[in-house]
Amino acid sequence: MLKSFLVGLAGLGLSTLVSAAPLTEGKDYTVSPNPVELSTDSTKINVTEIFWYGCPHCYDLEEPLNAWVAELPDDVDFERMPATLGDTWVKHATAFYAAKQLGILDKVHADFFDALHQQGQKLTEPDDIAEFFSNYGVSKEDALSALNGFGVKSELNRASATMRNLELMGVPALIVDNRYIVSPSSAGSLENMPKVAEALIDQVREERAAGTDNSEQEEANQE
Repeated sequence: MLKSFLVGLAGLGLSTLVSAAPLTEGKDYTVSPNPVELSTDSTKINVTEIFWYGCPHCYDLEEPLNAWVAELPDDVDFERMPATLGDTWVKHATAFYAAKQLGILDKVHADFFDALHQQGQKLTEPDDIAEFFSNYGVSKEDALSALNGFGVKSELNRASATMRNLELMGVPALIVDNRYIVSPSSAGSLENMPKVAEALIDQVREERAAGTDNSEQEEANQE
């Protein structure tokens, strides 16, 4: 019986133990050296995934991340931002923003990942991406227009500036509240990344509550 109990404890996994421990800056997460604005809605706690479609680790993160995102409370806003660390990265980021502009991103996102990692497609040339998008109710002409449009180029410039400010050199990464950076190495595994992000969300809630309490106390003192 004791042996079975010990095996059961082992089955809980390191992630369960890690998630219960207090987070340590520089170990479980890092703090962005420069301010970034990943969301304009200051009433919510923003979580942004930085990813690259060609990254196998980003692909493996999809399942646990999507399950976690589906359970996020109303005070948390989740977004994705494609990384722009190389020529192929930029081409895939262009596809991401074009799909977003065309209103098909939710339909395309998982399939685009699958096309690269399961079907061996490259999807780096505009014509190939436009052909891929044509399976989702848009014409090749509209797809090419979006891929080459000013709106997508503006989004790419913003993503590149954000990458520089974060000094981020690898993916996947989760950015919590525009400043806390969670990576696979800091979290201990891909599966642990959402757990660390969730703990940071709780931390941000506490910080905001303390800030509100301090502001109310200052106003009371002034009166």
